[in-house]
Amino acid sequence: MHVDESRPIFLQLAEQIENDIISGALPEESQVPSTNEYAAFHRINPATAGKGVNVLVDAGILYKKRGIGMFVSAGARTVIVGTRREQFHTDYIEPLLGEAAKLGIDREQLISMIRKEPTS
Repeated sequence: MHVDESRPIFLQLAEQIENDIISGALPEESQVPSTNEYAAFHRINPATAGKGVNVLVDAGILYKKRGIGMFVSAGARTVIVGTRREQFHTDYIEPLLGEAAKLGIDREQLISMIRKEPTS
């Protein structure tokens, strides 16, 4: 996890766990590392790691099995992808459409621009 100083570490940890669920590294119904393991691995305070995990528990992405640990909820990947798609629309598509309208770029031109291979 690359620490982004502009965002709270616990949210970055929650996002990393979500990324692992999306990629399949943490399959649904699998046990996730403990907060102490996350804290040691990322060299963060265990309370911070716990806060990150609890964000996902509150969202229904992870659930606790008393005395055993935390597990990925069934359907968690679908929920995460749906939430992220909505956020992608808000963060990227809406501003893109707004800027395109300001510049007089119509739908077909925008689609053509999106399909164009990036130059690097």
